Formats: sequence, C-alpha cells, structure tokens
Amino acid sequence: MNTQNLSIRSNDSQPNSLTRRTFIKGAVMSSTMAGVGFNPTQLLASTPGGIQNQSHVQNTKVLSGTEFHLDIGTSIVNFTGTPQLATTINNMLPSPTLIWREGDEVTLHVTNHLDEMTSIHWHGIILPFEMDGVPGLTFDGIKPGETFTYKFKVQQHGSYWYHSHSGFQEQNGMYGSIVILPKQKDPYHYQHDHVIQLSDWTDEDPHDVVKNLKRMPDYYNYQQRTLGDFFSEVQENGFMTAFNNRKMWNEMSMMDRDLSDVTGATYTYLMNGANPSTHWRGVFKPGEKVRLRFINSSAMTFFDIHIPGLKMTVIASDGNLVQPVEVDQLRIGVAETYDVLVEPQHEQAYAVFAQALDRSGYAIGSLTTDANLIADTPELDPLPILGHSDMAMDMSKMDHSMPGMHHDMHDMKVMPSMEHSQHQEMNHDTPDMSAMDHSQHQEMNHDTPDMSAMDHSQHQEMNQNTPDMSAMDHSQHQSMNHAMEHDTPALKQRLQPNANLEVADWPVEQAKIKWGPHTNMRAEDAQYRLSDPGVGLRNNGRKVLTYADLRNLYPTNLEPKPDREIVLNLTGNMERYMWSIDGVPYSKAEPMHFKFGERIRITFINNTMMNHPMHLHGMWSDLETGDLNYLPRKHTIVVQPGARISYRVTVDAKGVWAYHCHMLYHMAGMFRKVIVA
Repeated sequence: MNTQNLSIRSNDSQPNSLTRRTFIKGAVMSSTMAGVGFNPTQLLASTPGGIQNQSHVQNTKVLSGTEFHLDIGTSIVNFTGTPQLATTINNMLPSPTLIWREGDEVTLHVTNHLDEMTSIHWHGIILPFEMDGVPGLTFDGIKPGETFTYKFKVQQHGSYWYHSHSGFQEQNGMYGSIVILPKQKDPYHYQHDHVIQLSDWTDEDPHDVVKNLKRMPDYYNYQQRTLGDFFSEVQENGFMTAFNNRKMWNEMSMMDRDLSDVTGATYTYLMNGANPSTHWRGVFKPGEKVRLRFINSSAMTFFDIHIPGLKMTVIASDGNLVQPVEVDQLRIGVAETYDVLVEPQHEQAYAVFAQALDRSGYAIGSLTTDANLIADTPELDPLPILGHSDMAMDMSKMDHSMPGMHHDMHDMKVMPSMEHSQHQEMNHDTPDMSAMDHSQHQEMNHDTPDMSAMDHSQHQEMNQNTPDMSAMDHSQHQSMNHAMEHDTPALKQRLQPNANLEVADWPVEQAKIKWGPHTNMRAEDAQYRLSDPGVGLRNNGRKVLTYADLRNLYPTNLEPKPDREIVLNLTGNMERYMWSIDGVPYSKAEPMHFKFGERIRITFINNTMMNHPMHLHGMWSDLETGDLNYLPRKHTIVVQPGARISYRVTVDAKGVWAYHCHMLYHMAGMFRKVIVA
C-alpha cells in the first residue's frame, strides 16, 4: 500500500547501552529488546515453570491492507525483572499497528486462543453497532476457540486505537494502534510519521488491583501527607492556616494529593512497549518535520507530555484535524489521541517525556539523529497539589476573614485580575446571568480561585451495587444545590457558555441524583474550565494545551442547534471505591434512549475529585470550546474534577451503544447502555 513514502512506525527502538537509570522494577524483556539484539531466552532463565511453554512477545509490526488475521493469546513479557503473562494479539505488545485507508472496506478475522471470552473494540471508529465489539451489548463476544469476523467500511481518517472490551484484558496488554490514511491529500507534509502509544503495565493481577482499591482506596498513593509536611506548612504559613487547611480536607474525607487511583507504586509506564530503560527511539535528520501520533492506551493513567527544546504543533485530536496550535506541553487523558508536528533543528537527541499526572513515574523515548544516542531524562515536575477549585467548592461562601488564610489554595494566580473583595459579589449561584458577557467565560476561568462490554458479568464481582437508600441520612443534603435539579431558565443559562452566540431554548433533562453512602462527593459550584490545563500544569512557564485551544479545522456552523439537553452527574465514593452516574451504578441503571436524527447537547458535571474521560461509542462528540462555528470533534472527552463540560452529538447511528468512563476501574459503575431508534 502506498503510504505517501512515510515510515509509519510504532517501534523504532535501536540498540541501548542500558547504562541509564536502572530498571524501575528490574531487568526488562520487551518487544523493544527483542528487536535490538537481545536474546529473550537469556533473560528468561528464571522463568517460572508455569509459563515456560508460552511464546515470547515479539516486535510490534505494522499491518496494512483490507484483510487482517488477528490471533488473541498470551505471551511472556518482562517489564520489571519478573516474567509475566500478557494478553497479546499476534504475540505482540502493543498489538500490531493497523494501517487502513479511508473509503476501503476492511475485514478482520479475530481468533480467540484464550480460555475465556474476548473481544476487540475499534475505539473511535464509526461503524455499524454489530461491529463495535462490546460483549453483552453489541454482540455475544468471541468464545474460546472461535473466530469472529469484523467487516465494515472505513469512513474517516486519522489516529485511533483498538483494545479488548472484555474484563481486564486491556490492562494486561491487549491494545494496538490504528492509522487511517486519508482519501484526499493530507494537508500536512512531513518526513517521518511515528505512533507513540502510551500505556501502564502492572505485574499484579488486575482483579487484585481492584480488591486493593476497594479495601483501601489510597492503597497505591505513596505520596500522602506526613507530619513533616504539616510542620513545613506551619513554618511557611503559620499554625492556624496550616491547621485550617488540613481541617477542611479532613472534613471532606479527602486528601489534596488524591491525584490518581493507581500509580507508579504498581505501574511501569511504557512507550510503544518500551519501559524507561529500554527507551523508544525515532531517528530524524536536522530540519526534517516529524508527525507524532500520541495515543493513550493506559488503563488508568493520564500523561503530561513535553519535548524539552521543541515546540509541538497540535494538528489533530481524537483523529480529527484541528486548527494548528503551538504548545510546549499537553495532557492526554486515557483513550484520547493527539497528533503533533515537530521540527527538530539540531543534531542531538530530544526526550519525548510523558510524566504520569501524579508524578509517580514516566514513559520516555528519544527523537534522535543517532540511534545510539538517547536524551537525558528530564526532571519530573513538582508533585501537584489539589486546590479548592478542583473540588468545585463555592468560594463565595468561604470566610475570607479567616486569619492567616492560605490564599494559594485558591490558585488565584491563575486569575490575576480578580480581587478577593469580589468573591462575595461574584456569587456563582446567581440565577440571572443575562447581563453577563458569556464570551468572557473562557478567560474568566471560574475554577481558578483555583469491562464485556467490558465483560458485564464481572460487574457483580466489583460490587458496585447501590446500598439500601432507606438508611440514607437525608439531613446531609442541606448544602446541595437543588436549583440544579430542575429545568429552569437559570439552569439553562448556567449550562450555556455561549449564550452570546446562541439562545439556549431547548428543553433540559436532568435526573435527581441518588445521594447516599455510595456518593459522598459533591461539586457545589462546578464551572466550565475549558482554559484550565488542570492541576500540576497551571502557571508552569510552558504553553500548555487546553480544550479552549481546540477549534475544528473545518466550519461547523451549519450543524443544527440541539433539540434537547441531557445533564449527567458523575458521582462516587472514593473511600469505598464506588462509581456511578447520577448516583446510579450501571447494574441498576435504565438504558438511555436517543432518537435517531436528533441533535443532543450533553452536559457532564463531575462531582468527584478524579478525571473521567467519557467515551460515547458509535457517534461523534462535538465539544463546545468557545466557538460554535468550529466545534472540535472528539470520541473521548475529559471531565475534570469538580468541573462541568458540554458537547453535542448528532444521533446518526441506530443500534445499541456503550457510553462510559474510560478509566478501566471506574467503568463498571460509570457505564450506560444507549439505545438509538
């Protein structure tokens, strides 16, 4: 197949002296090493007897054409010094990179060599629902020993990926990338084209990871506050400020360092299947332009990516072209993809550095002029600390007269023009916002005072059932903002960030949240935070990509107004590790019904302190980023902690679809079945 003379590669690793940082968890045998002259059998001398007869993982290969044969089985990997069995496709981790061409009909024969049910979901691909690959929803799954044939026409182009939608097979290595070549001429020219697939690997059985989280939600958080931290705060801010800050978080049963559920305490972060020691590499000549297709195939990890010494020009998000925007850094949520262009000018190695959001580790590779030359590892950025805004606390109700109040907790530096005296007047709950210039929302940054389907049979195991509501203490609902529960003009105005451009005259539907022991977090003042890069990236001296920067390359002004709006609350209880939508876990939820042909506006309010990348199968999500004329089109949209976000969906695909948070261990609760008829 003609690929425009581009070398689309998913694994360009070259010989590595292995003299850099010692292995995170020991020696490594990965697909990378297999490709650089190491004899995997030498590294497997201590392979436990139980897996000695398994195949060894191989280099990830690029497969192109219109017909593919994919064999799902297990292979031996060693990312930490201890050989483990991974779930692989064609014995590769990542799985083969598939090259398709827009307009072609592709046929994929998938054979299950496992002793359990499996499936493949084509993430972000527009196709008939019967081909979507969600067991229990869109098909029966692929039983052991069976072959299922997927067949559909490719209707798009760009960077996508595929993964198992059965149990925890995705966490265990079953994912790969998809590059779809455009039917028309690509608007961008470049000399190299690399897939950069990020992921997180654990030697633990993922079922044990879930059990650990349910026993102790901070099981993997090794960065909790210590007595020494308290004394440091006292020394810096005074006793009362330090005491009151700790008291506030304690009263919410939360910690300002609850950044990620699962961390580097168990994860080894991979770039194209290479850990930080084996180090992925892509070779260039000075002056050449390189396209990097970042794909986050992690189960639970957000990455902050930058390439010291290079600007990145973002040209696509979730496979769809956007107006170019130059940045120094970007955060990529689980399941998102970003395409960037870089133009390294010097004969050196540049680090492609992807830090985990909680700074518990990183994946790294090099863009280099010499395959034997790798970049130095940059320092990790400081540990992010959550602020009031990250839990959407209503700052207008806060007692600013508190002696020695720690104003840094407000992250006020992100809103330099605002005076503290305006807090009382600002009153985010003010119902009449008609006089407000909504065009300023992007700049104002209200936050600042800063598994199949997945195998649904496993839902019971995860025990996401809603507790008996009769025991609920309703007295605790006094602070709840009941105004948000009703279809009122004020609500419509609050939910419409572009009221200057469009009258929000559509009906708004919102179910009452089922509060209870399973939903102990509440966002009192959730705001749109499109221009907020997120905790850990604010005011770090770099230009960081935000959703507000994303504008479709093509006009969207002819898209119709929404026919109706659905408001959904993301809810949960961190302490019991329970997740839900509107307080209802998937096991107790009724299906959502979309009418074929309608245009729906969906607003998510995140009542939790975790990011949730929401993924609607089968249909595009047109994200409202401030300009209705150029709505960027995505398949996965991150809802930041304590924030709200809106996007529009043209319901143009009949059938049954999955709609869920793509954090693997949140999915069992934060999942909905969507029926389009």
